[in-house]
Amino acid sequence: MYAIPLRLRQTTIGTLNLLRDHVGELEPDDAVAAQAFADVATIGILHERTLRESTILAEQLQRALDRRVLIEQAKGVVAHTQQVPIDEAFTLIRNYARSHQISVSYVAARLVDMTLDLDEGTN
Repeated sequence: MYAIPLRLRQTTIGTLNLLRDHVGELEPDDAVAAQAFADVATIGILHERTLRESTILAEQLQRALDRRVLIEQAKGVVAHTQQVPIDEAFTLIRNYARSHQISVSYVAARLVDMTLDLDEGTN
């Protein structure tokens, strides 16, 4: 059995394990081929990691954008129903969230779907 390291510069990220049916050293050509396979495997693993991390980042950014849009909608609802400027509407939302120890985005969602009224303070 041979373990060929999968390396990114000085960091080993895994191994390529080779099994043989007899004892002995790898032939030089076999060692070169094994290293080539290990290099290709390393590239594949790193590419997959990059794609996964990009997908995670894109999902996080989309959730943040969705929350931001919801908060903006809630600010509009509060500004209209309370007859206050947008900045004050956000302050009311934030204060409600803090006093009830819930997130601003949760309060915003409840305001937009009309299951929360800041005047009544009901949940």
